[in-house]
Amino acid sequence: MPYEWISPSPADPQAPLRELHLWPHRSLPKRGFAAFIGGTFLLLLLPLYPAIGSPVLWGLLPFLMGTLWLLYWAIQKSYRDGEVLEELRIWEDKVRLERHSRHRATQDWEANPHWVEVKLHERGGPVANYVTLRGANREVEIGAFLSDDERVDLYNELARYLPSRG
Repeated sequence: MPYEWISPSPADPQAPLRELHLWPHRSLPKRGFAAFIGGTFLLLLLPLYPAIGSPVLWGLLPFLMGTLWLLYWAIQKSYRDGEVLEELRIWEDKVRLERHSRHRATQDWEANPHWVEVKLHERGGPVANYVTLRGANREVEIGAFLSDDERVDLYNELARYLPSRG
């Protein structure tokens, strides 16, 4: 699962009762990325092998290397865009959600846990099984980057720690 509940420190009186970290799933880890680019490079060399020593090599080479560079750039951009971390902290007297993203300032939301309502929107949201937290006159999304099944599991866990009382 691309999220985990963090155990609070019992020695710290300011520590939250519960803490949840969420991040986007990575289907291609960095080691797999290096192997993929290397394998693609070797496969792109196959059509160049018979052209060695002919002017056709210089006609094909820029296009094949441009393709490799474009593939490398697109995957790196996907990695950069996916650098998102959502942190949900639950105390006795407040709930705080922070979203850290590479391209934006940190977004945060805070409410009283007694009035927080966890909602699962099976339809009508930007994605299926859209999970939101409602409180303090505001509704915020959580875990929109998770898969449909993961969002349902997240909703069930959040509903256990934040029962719908609103």
